[in-house]
Amino acid sequence: MEETTYSKVALVTGGSRGIGAATALALAEQGYDCIITYRNKGARANDVVSQLTQRGVRGLAVASDITSASDRAKLAETVHQWAGHLNALVLNASGGMEREALAQNPDYPMQINHEAQIGLLELLLPSMVAGSSLVFVTSHWAHLYGRISQIPNYEQVAASKYAGEQAIRARLPELTQRGIRLAVVTGDLIEGTITPKLLERAAPGLAQSRTASIGNLPTATDMGTAIAVAAYDHTLPTGQTIVIGGTLESLLAHN
Repeated sequence: MEETTYSKVALVTGGSRGIGAATALALAEQGYDCIITYRNKGARANDVVSQLTQRGVRGLAVASDITSASDRAKLAETVHQWAGHLNALVLNASGGMEREALAQNPDYPMQINHEAQIGLLELLLPSMVAGSSLVFVTSHWAHLYGRISQIPNYEQVAASKYAGEQAIRARLPELTQRGIRLAVVTGDLIEGTITPKLLERAAPGLAQSRTASIGNLPTATDMGTAIAVAAYDHTLPTGQTIVIGGTLESLLAHN
């Protein structure tokens, strides 16, 4: 799709809270109209939209289970109808530790972290203009999967997010041909998000250990700001990995 003179538009999956919400708000500060997706917390998503509009941009919250092919198709159609184009696609929504979802489908981590990500990209590529950006959000443990020891209860998530990242990176030649820049943002334990709380149950003392190793944990705002920069800073080379929190080298050395 050719670049247009329309307003800049970003889609942030999983944008009703935490890192996703912080990302959308940071993009709004740069003048991006933002579409956010949420699964079932409509009131919370609408509050984020209110904060977006207070920043002088348009905002839209879309209920979407990205593991559902029909929901993905509806989301792509909504993007087309509401905006007509995308300047930034932030693949932030992920999962794999939800007990109920795992009980119903043991392959749920791969479904949400790999299949859904590629499925969304396929549907949204036609809306992405030349000069747009694709940002894939991951964690240090997923990014380094196979090279470091995993946190208890996180193995499936890490494996599936790693698979998702590799599948996205495999599309780099096509993305480059379309004029789309790719960035991967990997985060340490992020203060104020649900993941550290879930991991702490399986690995008591994990957060304290990371804090002792790297100092204060990065916050959702820190992560969201970095993701937004990855989306709008066109001086960043395509395919770059942006690291938030402790260095990857420190984890590799510790391992």
